Amino acid sequence: MPLPTQLQEQLEYQLAITSAQNEQQTKIQAKTVKLEALRMARDIAMENHRAAPAGTVLSATDIVALASELEAFTSV
Repeated sequence: MPLPTQLQEQLEYQLAITSAQNEQQTKIQAKTVKLEALRMARDIAMENHRAAPAGTVLSATDIVALASELEAFTSV
């Protein structure tokens, strides 16, 4: 027995809302993972810089590259 039209429309609307919420949650989680990788990379790079010889330069590019490596490693 099929659902009445109005009930079917409400069901489809609710499914669309749920799908959109899940999509947003996935995006938020992805950003959180990237930010955490960046924080970890900064901490690792700062610790490595402390142990490096005097005159060694630490750049934002180094931190971003390390963050990318960490993100790639953790997403496997």
